[in-house]
Amino acid sequence: MPAAAAPILEVDVDHPSPRHIARAVEILEKGGLIAYPTDTYYGLGCDLNAKKAIERLYQLKGRDKKKPLSLLCPDLSDVARYAHVSNFAYRAMKGLTPGAFTFILEATRLVPEVMMTKQKQVGLRVPDAALPRELAKALGRPLITTSATHTDGTVLSDARDIKTALGHGLDLILDGGVTLNEPSTVVSLIGDTLEILRQGKGSLES
Repeated sequence: MPAAAAPILEVDVDHPSPRHIARAVEILEKGGLIAYPTDTYYGLGCDLNAKKAIERLYQLKGRDKKKPLSLLCPDLSDVARYAHVSNFAYRAMKGLTPGAFTFILEATRLVPEVMMTKQKQVGLRVPDAALPRELAKALGRPLITTSATHTDGTVLSDARDIKTALGHGLDLILDGGVTLNEPSTVVSLIGDTLEILRQGKGSLES
């Protein structure tokens, strides 16, 4: 657990510095937790392989472990490693990524049990923001991701608010400015049927 509130590092969401990416990835590889801006809300994330960090993330959010977190991938090729992607699902995602969508698919064996629903399904994102994609790419595997919120569900849209509320449990906060966005649109592609489970920022009309 961090000894003090996490430091804040200003970043460019669309053109992130390789130095900033490297610093964040070093922390992730050591089992740390970070906060970072996305195309929707600020995200809280850790390394897919860091079991203790995943536990810390649940505790920090006050989140029920029966509610799985999502995977943030750099591109569609990574999605296909962690989910069973049919031709229908691939075509649907290709037209909507990168974008403000979380796709629900059947998980492969590479997905930890804690990340799956009872139906062995998993949520995956390829965000329309370069910084989180570069983080996952440099890490070499998806980030575990969830929105930056208070335990009561209030969205934290500013890095300083994140530091005040959650900084004691984080190792680094990447500051991309205030984000007044909506959550991602959650789309189920199970059974080769497209179903909107939650309407958010992402529009299927795009």
